[in-house]
Amino acid sequence: MDQARSVLITGGNRGIGQAIALDYLARGHRVAAMDRQDGSPVDAGSLPGQLLCVTGDVRVTKQVNAAFDQADQAHGPVEVAVINAGIVRDQLLLRLSDQDISDVIDTNLVGALRCARRAVKSMLRAKTGRIVLVGSVIGHLGGVGQANYAAAKAGLLGLARSITLEVAGRGITANVVAPGFIETDMTASLPDERRAAILDRIPAGRLGTVDDVVAAVRYLTSPEAAYLSGAVIPVDGGLGMGH
Repeated sequence: MDQARSVLITGGNRGIGQAIALDYLARGHRVAAMDRQDGSPVDAGSLPGQLLCVTGDVRVTKQVNAAFDQADQAHGPVEVAVINAGIVRDQLLLRLSDQDISDVIDTNLVGALRCARRAVKSMLRAKTGRIVLVGSVIGHLGGVGQANYAAAKAGLLGLARSITLEVAGRGITANVVAPGFIETDMTASLPDERRAAILDRIPAGRLGTVDDVVAAVRYLTSPEAAYLSGAVIPVDGGLGMGH
């Protein structure tokens, strides 16, 4: 196991974020799981790590800063930030409301920027840090009815590369993990026809698992990835090749 670190995960109480939180806890890290909702679906059980659940909305700067402050006080300055919080408001472009656009952009892109800004503050003092932005294959391929979501996720690469240019010399890396279609409650509810059409496009011939995404995040925040920054790691079975 690598040395225990202070980790903060946004959207850490469900889905991919929850799986990432549990993986860090299983490896003995000190984890702050940040979510907009009170309460904690994350159950540390007998896992060796330390868990702190913090409430905060990535759309509100004061709440972002407060969540990081709580993590700093409980676990020491945040050394790993996994910025995962995101929402969807799918609708064809001509039918997208201003609210659909602003909600998705402010959560998925501007929210990530707020979190990265606060994370870097702690990491610069320590002269080390790992930032992982959870993007999507849709950010590279686009998606029907997903102009707002695709635009937000595409913007994460520019964010990661700008962070890299500014602070890579201080031992801080910033990368994007871009999952494709992952086995979740959402994909489980897809009609058989739609599911078959998706599988037909994926060279690997299967949907990804949450564990596939967790493994990529684990690598990017490991000591072995210290020289990797400003990159996109696709976890999509080959769906987005060449993009």
